[in-house]
Amino acid sequence: MSDASYCALNSPVQELAYGEISLETAKHLVSVKQLPKVRRSPFTVVSLFAGCGGMDLGFKGGFTFLGKRYASHPFEIIWANEINGAACRTYRKNIGQHVREGDIWTMLDDLPTQADVVIGGFPCQDISVNGKGAGISGKRSGLYRAMVETVALVKPKIFVAENVKGLLMRPHAAALQKVLADFKALGYEVSYELYHAADYGVPQTRERVIIVGTLPDIKPFKPPTQTHDAQKYITAREALHDLVSMVEAESINHIWSRASRSPEQGDRRLLADRPGYTIRAECHGNIQWHYNLPRRISMREAARIQSFPDNFIFDAKLRETERQIGNAVPPVLAWHIAKSVAKVLKSPVEWR
Repeated sequence: MSDASYCALNSPVQELAYGEISLETAKHLVSVKQLPKVRRSPFTVVSLFAGCGGMDLGFKGGFTFLGKRYASHPFEIIWANEINGAACRTYRKNIGQHVREGDIWTMLDDLPTQADVVIGGFPCQDISVNGKGAGISGKRSGLYRAMVETVALVKPKIFVAENVKGLLMRPHAAALQKVLADFKALGYEVSYELYHAADYGVPQTRERVIIVGTLPDIKPFKPPTQTHDAQKYITAREALHDLVSMVEAESINHIWSRASRSPEQGDRRLLADRPGYTIRAECHGNIQWHYNLPRRISMREAARIQSFPDNFIFDAKLRETERQIGNAVPPVLAWHIAKSVAKVLKSPVEWR
C-alpha cells in the first residue's frame, strides 16, 4: 500500500468507520481541514504456519464476502512461512509472493529483525478433539515453540496465536498453562478467548481459541464485539443457495468428492436453516453432504462456509484443497480480530 493510499484510509471517514469519532466531528474536521496526523506506513506483520492465507487475508482486509465489503486494514505482511507446497501456491496466487516454503525451524535465521505483529495458527492435530491427544508434546502441536522463538526474535508489539477449542479441555490444562507461561516469560501480557465464528458473520459453527500477547507499554487488547447472535447467524442456505444449480467448474474450485457415505468418513448433512458444521482438514470423505442435493458440498461451497471470498482460488486438486480450507482461519473472523489489533496499535504516541 502506498503512503498516499494509506493516508486516505486514515481520514476522518476511516476514523468514523472504526467508531472512534462521531459523524458530526468527522464533518467538522473535513470542513475546517483539521486532519489528524497519521502514521505513513502500515503496521508490519510476520505470519507463521500461514497455510493458504486465511488469517493473512483477514489482516489485509479489502475483500467482499456474501455481498458485504470488509475494508482494508493498516497491515502489511512482510514475511510468511508455510511448509506445504500446495498451500504456498495458493498463498502466492491470492495473498503475495512473500511466503517462504519450508520447515519453520530452518527459517528462523531468515526472519525480519523487527515487525509490529506476529500472527499464526500453530498446528493443532495433537490437541484437537479428533486428534491423538498427545497435546503440545506431540510432534505437530509442539511447533508452538517455533512461534515463541519467533516472538522472542522479532519482538512484536502484539502477537496473535490461533488454536483449537481442545486446548481449553481439562486433559490439556497443563499444556495451555505451559503455552501461556512461555509467552509471558518473554515479557508479554497474555490473554486468551474462545471465539465462535458464527458470532462474527461466518456461516459455520467453528470454535477456536485466540491467544493474544501485548507488550506492557501498549494498550490492552479487547476482543472484537460480536456482530451476530443465534437468531441472526448466517445459515447454510443463505451462504450456498446461488450455487445449487451450478454445474461443476474446476476453475472456481466448484468440485466435490464422490466418496460414498460412511460413518467413518463423515456422514453429516448440512441443515439449511443453521450455519454449516466445522470444516475439517482431513482428506477424502470428511466433507459434509449438501443440505438439499445428493452430493457432498463442493470446495467452493466449503470455502463459502469458511468465509473465503469467491475470487480466492485454491491452486490445488480436490483433496489438497479440502486440507487447505479445513486448516484455515476463517478470513471474516480474522478480519474482526485484526480490527481490534489495529485499535491497540493506534496509540497516541504514534498516531497524533
